[in-house]
Amino acid sequence: MEANIMGDEDITIDPWGSAQSTDYDRIIDQFGLTPLNPSTISQPSRLHRRGIVFAHRDLDVVQESQRKGDPFGVLTGLMPSGQMHLGHSMVIEQVKWFQHQGGDVTIAVADLESQATRGVGLEQGRKIALEEYIANYAALGLDPEKTNVYFQSKRPVVQRLGFQLGKRTNLNEFEAIYGFNGETNLAHVQAPLVQVGDILHPQTEEYGGLRPIVVPVGVDQDPHLRLTRGLASKTNWFNLKDASSRGLIISLSVHDENAAVFGQMPNGRIDRSKVEQVFSQIVESLMNLGFSDIMSSPKQGTVHVPSATQRDKHGIRMALLSLERQLGGPGLLAPSSTYHHFAVGMTGDKMSSSKPKTTLFLKDDVGTVEKKIKRAFSGSQATVEEHRRLGGNPDIDVAYQYMMYFFEDDDAYLAEINAGYRAGNILAGEMKQLCIDRATEWMSNLHEMRDQTAHLVTDFLARDSI
Repeated sequence: MEANIMGDEDITIDPWGSAQSTDYDRIIDQFGLTPLNPSTISQPSRLHRRGIVFAHRDLDVVQESQRKGDPFGVLTGLMPSGQMHLGHSMVIEQVKWFQHQGGDVTIAVADLESQATRGVGLEQGRKIALEEYIANYAALGLDPEKTNVYFQSKRPVVQRLGFQLGKRTNLNEFEAIYGFNGETNLAHVQAPLVQVGDILHPQTEEYGGLRPIVVPVGVDQDPHLRLTRGLASKTNWFNLKDASSRGLIISLSVHDENAAVFGQMPNGRIDRSKVEQVFSQIVESLMNLGFSDIMSSPKQGTVHVPSATQRDKHGIRMALLSLERQLGGPGLLAPSSTYHHFAVGMTGDKMSSSKPKTTLFLKDDVGTVEKKIKRAFSGSQATVEEHRRLGGNPDIDVAYQYMMYFFEDDDAYLAEINAGYRAGNILAGEMKQLCIDRATEWMSNLHEMRDQTAHLVTDFLARDSI
């Protein structure tokens, strides 16, 4: 796990744990996330409008591709070790939204990680992935024509990429990010590097080419994103920064892999012709973007573009990564990410597959759903009289929260029952019945769709995972 101190409190982010901080404002500040303003989103989803998707890293990069009609991808993953619950469906809703916006979808089945950290064999992991997860993805409306599901164990490039990038990090960084120590088994240490390969490999030429990739996650998964973004940036051959005066400035990032291309000879001398050739290629790439005020200085090792604005950054970065690939480099773009609030369990804590009585699973029948919601934690007062007088708290009422997160599409109606509950006009039992009505309708529809889409499950599988 990862623990950091801010003020008098520890903020802990643990990708494998169940106890997580829900102090989202502190998390934004501490880990450098950008708050997400729904007004900046084109056609915002229910989760955006209600502030459930609350923060991001570099989402503007994806939005710029959407605006221009350029390709972009969405990546998510599943751990094939248990049943799919409502919290998992929230991720698929976001993936589906990006898919409707024009994104191609890649889904990683973390069968290697599941084997290493949870003891689930590869064959069993495949069975769980197909029957428990992908069957529900089809029922929830993902488009199999624009979705590729693959297994980590079947895609060597994922492991190879993770291995290659592993030399750019060390155990000290893993200790800082994940809290690993001398007792941590090496399979657990290796798992994040495989996830790095998962996140970055869709940019390779074989799997879609250079384009932005966005990863929608709960904030507990941010350590993986920070590791991946850092490693991707360390591979880049070109630095792009704000100039001290105005505009943007480009410089070379020289390391072992590119020293020869950049004209650095083994004896320490510089091959000026190679340096000038690289700089002329940078200038050509910038001219192709429409810039004419390019100040190239191979001797100083910089290219200055005074007229370039912040909005030009993404286009210039993509051009530089494309040039890097032409020169033989990996050309990896740091992934974008969005972050959503945790879905609460029936007890008011985080939803978890390991606590069946506190969680709504997508296979639960209508009777089970009703029983679980009736027992759910309530935000009501101790007695009906007090509730009528003082009102309830929908912010901690599980039935209301489930309406907000999953079951009620109408924002106006949601605001109406929120106000009614706070005023004491709607009782806890009435709120639970409203939730039961919506939940049973939602779940019945999902079960019906699962029957109708069962034949599509294998259509979601990538060629290497059939």
